[in-house]
Parts: sequence; structure tokens; C-alpha cells
Amino acid sequence: MHSRIYLFEVIAAGILWGIISIFLKPLNSAGLSPMQILFVRGAFSSVIMLIFLCMKNRDLLKFRLKDIWMFFGTGVISLTFFSLCYFRTIIEAGASIAVILLYTSPIFVLFFSYIFFHEKFTRLKVIALIMTFTGCILVSGLMTGSGEITPAGFIIGLGAGLGYALYSVFSRLALRKYHPLTITFYTFLLSACSIAPFCNLPYVCSVINLNLLPVILGISLLCAVLPYIFYTHGMTGLETGKAAIFVTVEPLVGTLTGICLWGEPVSVCKILGIALIFAAVIMLGLKRS
Repeated sequence: MHSRIYLFEVIAAGILWGIISIFLKPLNSAGLSPMQILFVRGAFSSVIMLIFLCMKNRDLLKFRLKDIWMFFGTGVISLTFFSLCYFRTIIEAGASIAVILLYTSPIFVLFFSYIFFHEKFTRLKVIALIMTFTGCILVSGLMTGSGEITPAGFIIGLGAGLGYALYSVFSRLALRKYHPLTITFYTFLLSACSIAPFCNLPYVCSVINLNLLPVILGISLLCAVLPYIFYTHGMTGLETGKAAIFVTVEPLVGTLTGICLWGEPVSVCKILGIALIFAAVIMLGLKRS
């Protein structure tokens, strides 16, 4: 029963991350750059988490200073880096392509998990990995020469995948000592602090108004706080490599969001790519059951 809860948490995280373009594009249209959006999301997420932790259990705010490198890893090396790459790819290439390239992350995660956590390379994992990567290539349009994304955009998208994979590594290490809520709070706090000096705070404050507040709360709560809590807690009961593949339900949600809301083009290759990724997730899920 508990294993199913962990599985559902990871999948729920993927679904919530998949709808991020709903909030990202209006904020960009209002005049905020990807870096500024990242700061706003991190700052509001930190405030939401701080209020919640103060009400729930203030002891969860405590950590040893010598362990700050773990939160620097989840917040700056992972969240800040991959979000900048991801947001830029969404704006330049579209939500569907960006979310697919982000999910080359299982490739990196499986290698990192083998090196740092001694998780085995099983035949099923390798097959699922090949299916996921093939799906990424098909959706990106690179095999058909559709020109939907430039080589530079493709590299930036892969950077998002690498940065996202590093979150799985650093958070797995942090979970040995800290609660998922503690990890989530300091991830957002350090990410916001790292980006603040570079995002022209007076301008950001001038752009934010009551009309944008629901969008900001949406991207902070639905696309940051909740999915990060779900994913981090879900990893307590799943192998890092498997969790990274299960969460790839996000491409399905992200692509459907891009097609239905933003009128992004759909093709046979894109549909086939999504099917391969989704099939890999189902295959691992059935095997685990």
C-alpha cells in the first residue's frame, strides 16, 4: 500500500509540473523574463512554505550549517540552473518540446544512481530508458528536420534535463538526514536568494499587481511547492532511477497543454514520442506492482 502511495506522489508531481506553461506564459507576457519568473516563484514558494512550517512544526526549519551544501545543490545547482534552461526553452521552442527535453533527465539520473547509490542497471530500466530517450527525439522534431527547435535550443533543453537530474541526487542525500518539507523549503529559499541579484528587483515589484497574483500563487503552489513535496517524499519509497522515469508523465501533460491551450503543432512523430514515454512509465509501474 505504501509503495503505491509513493508511486502516486511521483506521478502527481509530474502532472503538476506539466501544467507550468499555463502560468509561465502569462507572466512572460506581463514583461517578466525567465530569470525574474524563477525568482518570483522561488520567493513566493519560500513564503508559503515558511508559513506552513511555522504552523506545522518549527523544528523542521532547523538544519546543521555543515549540511547547507545539500540545499545549495537542490536549490542553486539544480533548481536555479534547470529552471532557467527550462523556462527559456518553453518561451523559444514551446511547452511540448521543452518538457520532452527536460525528461532526458532519467538518462542522467540512472547513471548518477549507479555511481552514487549503487542502484542496478536492470534490463527493464534500460529498455524504459531507451524508449524515453527515443520519445524525446521524436517529439523534438530533430529526426524529421521539422525545424521546430535549433541546435542551441536543443542543448539548452538538455541542460534542463541535467539540472533536474541533479535534484534527484542531492535530495536523495539530504533525505538521509532531513524531512522532505525541510528540503523543499530550503531548496526554494536558496534558489530565490541566488537569483535575486540578477533579476532587477525594483522592476519585478513594479510589474506585480493584483491581476497577476493568482498566476503567481498558481505557479508557486501548484507547480512548485506541491510537486516538489510529492516528488521528494515519493523518493523515500522508490529507487531514484525509477522515480525519475515515473515522473515522465509530465511530457504527456505538458504536450497536451501546449497543443490544447497554445495551439502548438501536433504530428505523428510527436504523438509516437509521447506514446513511447508513457509506455515506459506504465511498463515500470506494472513491473513494480
